[in-house]
Amino acid sequence: MEPYKMNFWQLILAGGPLMWPIFLCSLFSFAIILEKLWYLYKIKIDTQMFLNAILEKIKRHEIKEALQLCDNTDNPISHILKAGILKYDRTREQIKEAIQDASLYEIPKLERNMPMLATIAHVSLLLGLLGAAVGMVMCFQKIQEKAAAFHPILLSDLAGGIQVALLTTVVGLLVAIPTFLAYNYLVTRINNFILEMEKAATELVNFLTD
Repeated sequence: MEPYKMNFWQLILAGGPLMWPIFLCSLFSFAIILEKLWYLYKIKIDTQMFLNAILEKIKRHEIKEALQLCDNTDNPISHILKAGILKYDRTREQIKEAIQDASLYEIPKLERNMPMLATIAHVSLLLGLLGAAVGMVMCFQKIQEKAAAFHPILLSDLAGGIQVALLTTVVGLLVAIPTFLAYNYLVTRINNFILEMEKAATELVNFLTD
């Protein structure tokens, strides 16, 4: 039966035991990608507009209102800006230290599960290669058995091992490639967000200490 005509269970059986960990990798990868996309969507704001609103309130000496605006915006940028505003009457170094301390808490939240996503991409690829090696071993074992019994070696004797090798390789790549692409996309989004955080924090520090 052609692989594209197989149902899920038939595909797993045809590919051998290594298909199960590859399938689990695909589930974890999909879950992490969805979670990160939803999180990045949820925290997306117009950073410059938000910062301008904060600075305008501080300019009017409306510190409580500026803090309230931060509280009403559940976003890493608002959290680090709030940390700086709370130290508005302190020295530049104290304000920067407060913002850096807040960043140490917020940035790991942005990068959470990203190392796991990279690991899944590598592991699924390696599992596919391992499946290819296992399939080849199965073929050589069959050849050895036939040769020892002085029986002719038919293509059908090798079909099982070849099928295992090809299916695990293909499925492993089908999991690894989208996971790699999603990982690189998410890393770019996160790095851009961290850059926005740093710019906003720098503008706030400069404004408070000028």
